[in-house]
Amino acid sequence: MMTISSRAAAAAVASLFLISSAFAQTATPPAPAPTTKAAPAAKKAPKPRSAASLECSKEADTKGVHGKERKKFMSQCKKSAKSKS
Repeated sequence: MMTISSRAAAAAVASLFLISSAFAQTATPPAPAPTTKAAPAAKKAPKPRSAASLECSKEADTKGVHGKERKKFMSQCKKSAKSKS
């Protein structure tokens, strides 16, 4: 029959084997290979807005146009501004 101290010693040895895997170092994942492509946001610079676009936007703001109606209004306003030029 095992004594309490021998059971405790056996449990301590068993726990060392089980816990050692928890403290093992894992390999770091390899760094991603550098790509030659630029990020989509960095590749394209935003277009500067034309004067006609800014004027149409201000007009839409004063009229309180939003959503699909604003998009339709802006399209018509820009077309009319191009035809006047």
